[in-house]
Order: sequence, then C-alpha cells, then structure tokens
Amino acid sequence: MIFEALPMAPADPILGLTEAFNKDPNPNKINLSVGVYKDAAGKTPVFRSVKRAEERILQRETSKDYMPIQGAPDYARAVQALVLGADHPAVSEKRVATAHTPGGTGALRVAGDFIKHMLPGRTVWLSNPTWPNHPNVFKAAGLPIDTYPYFDAAANALDFDAMIAKLKTIPEGDVVVLHGCCHNPTGIDPTPEQWQIIGDILDARRLLPLIDFAYQGLGDGLEEDAAGVRALCRPGREMFICSSFSKNFGLYNERVGALTVVAANEQGAQIALSQLKACIRANYSNPPAHGAAIITTVLNDPDLRAEWEAEVAAMRDRINGMRTLFVDTLKAKGVQRDFSFLKQQRGMFSFSGLTKEQVETLRQKYAIYILGSGRINVAGMTPGNMDTLCDAIAAVLR
Repeated sequence: MIFEALPMAPADPILGLTEAFNKDPNPNKINLSVGVYKDAAGKTPVFRSVKRAEERILQRETSKDYMPIQGAPDYARAVQALVLGADHPAVSEKRVATAHTPGGTGALRVAGDFIKHMLPGRTVWLSNPTWPNHPNVFKAAGLPIDTYPYFDAAANALDFDAMIAKLKTIPEGDVVVLHGCCHNPTGIDPTPEQWQIIGDILDARRLLPLIDFAYQGLGDGLEEDAAGVRALCRPGREMFICSSFSKNFGLYNERVGALTVVAANEQGAQIALSQLKACIRANYSNPPAHGAAIITTVLNDPDLRAEWEAEVAAMRDRINGMRTLFVDTLKAKGVQRDFSFLKQQRGMFSFSGLTKEQVETLRQKYAIYILGSGRINVAGMTPGNMDTLCDAIAAVLR
C-alpha cells in the first residue's frame, strides 16, 4: 500500500475553517474567515450585470473550442484598460501583455513558474504579514521567499519607515510582492505619496515588482484603487500584475484572473508573453472561457458596465458601513479597547487585534470563526449578526 502510508496533509488555515464552519450545527454561527463577500442577508449574490452578460453569451455562443493558451485578445485588452487605464502609455506603446489565468492564484503561480525558470536565483519578498497562501504558491514553484516589515501592530498602521529601510537592502533583481490595494490581511495601504516613494526605491534597487491586485474597486473606487499599480508602471520599468475578479465581479467559482507583464518595450513584452505561454502550456494548457467572456462583455458594454460599477460601489459602501457599525456597536456594549482604526482601513479584511486564544474561545464557545491571526472578513458581518458578534467579542475581552 502506498497512499495510506503517507502522512495526512494539514487543513488549509482558511478553507479548513470554512469546512469546520459548515459542519457546525450552531444556528447562530458566523464565518469571518474566508474571503467571500456577503450581502446584508448573509448571501453571496450573483451580480445582475453578470446575469445579463451570461444571457447574451448563451444566445451567441456557437462553440466550446479551446481558448488560445494566453486567452482571448479582447479579454486581455479589457483587463489592461481596467487595471492601467485605456490611455496609459504602456498600453499604447504595446509594452504590456496579458494572459488569462484561472483566478488570481493561477496568475501568481504562473508568475512563480516564470521567475523560477527564466530568472533563476531570485528571491521573492513578501510583506509581513501577507495572504497565507502567498508562501505556499511561491514555495511550490520552487522559489526562495523572505519578508519585509509592513504592519505596526502597536499603532495598527503601516510601518512605512521599516518597510522602506528593508527595501533598500534587498539584492538587485529580486522580486517584491506588493498588494495593489486593500492589503490582505491588514486592510492598510500606502498613501499615493508613499507609493511614489516605494516606486523610487524599486527603481533605484532595480527590483522587480509583482503586484497582487485582487480587490480593485473595494477600497475607495476602481480608479482610486489602481493608483499604486499605476504609480509603479513607469517608463522603461518592468513588473508583473496579478489580477483576480472573484471579488469585484462575484465570480468566485468561475476562477477568472489575469497575469499582466509590463516590459520596457514591445519586444520585451512579446518575449515575456512567449515564456508565459510555455509555463501555461505545461500547467493547465489553456484557460476556461466562461468567466472571461462575462468580464469582457460587461466591460465593453456601456450599459452593463455602468450597472456593474454601481454594484461594486454598493459592495464597497456596505463593507465600509459594516466597519463603522462594528466599531460603534462594540463601543455601545462597553468594550473599552479602541477599535476605531478599523474605520480607516479598506477592503474586506482587517486585523482585529484579537489573540489566538481569544479567537479559539470565540470559535468553541460562540461558533464565531476567525483566523488564528485575528484577521476578520468585514464583508461577513451583517446588521443581523452584529449584536451576536459584538456580544461574544465583548465577553472574551472582559
């Protein structure tokens, strides 16, 4: 026997909690672990703009043939326009190439494979903390990883001075992973001025930025959230951008993302794309079609796009509203600890400051599921579960 002699793999720290949540019989259970948006009723909705796009796709679909290795050209153009802006010089100069990937995670892994095979000896630098799956993805690609400071736990703020000091020491040519907006797990982003400074350091050190851009539109707006990415996309500079459309289109199970490479010139972009295609061919061969067709249809139709932008704005407003309601409800229940920092953070996630022991008590005693790090998914809060949640947190803080 081979397989039964193998060790059991540990549960994923995020999805494993969701499995435990699904098995929990408590009718008042609350899941604030996995990064999935919930509406005020606690449901993960399908966007109306998405449903309308799917109706059109179904009517005009004539084939289920394979997609090109890098995906459809119109999808690539739509992604580039959304991320960088249709009039960005890098786009007009044709020094940008985009491959359609299965989700943002797929984009990260293809980038990892590219770095491993084409840029040997590079270390991938991650923020401390970062999304728990980042180390897994890059280690699986065979890459060494290290970290740079990011979060000041005492101040619940970006530790910008320490971050910059470390970036100045990273060896030339290494890869620096940055969160484009709505940093996961802290919810804390650099200011536009800080993004410019980060870009200056990356340029001076000749470091290769890899931007994980999973939450465009959920922070301050579609254009505002792209400010950091665009600040780094400078003339003659190179970078990777890994996009996910799980959150801002609600297309979680369609697994649709993109890997965009920005090169110094058009020739560099085409060479990079050829190597990305080689990585993809050896991995999943070519991407699934449906999710990309939805995005392309929505972004290229003025009516659907306007509806989609309104839906994204409604998500963003609800998340920010839950931040305010959470802070205010805790205060109303007599919690002395200051949680007001959550109001300034953006996106679906925040560090709550709860300890691992407190998180465990919340799960065992109150059926409230939060990551051991204390990261909470604000989008899992609703007006209906807020009192239950805040009563439980107040209890464990006493």
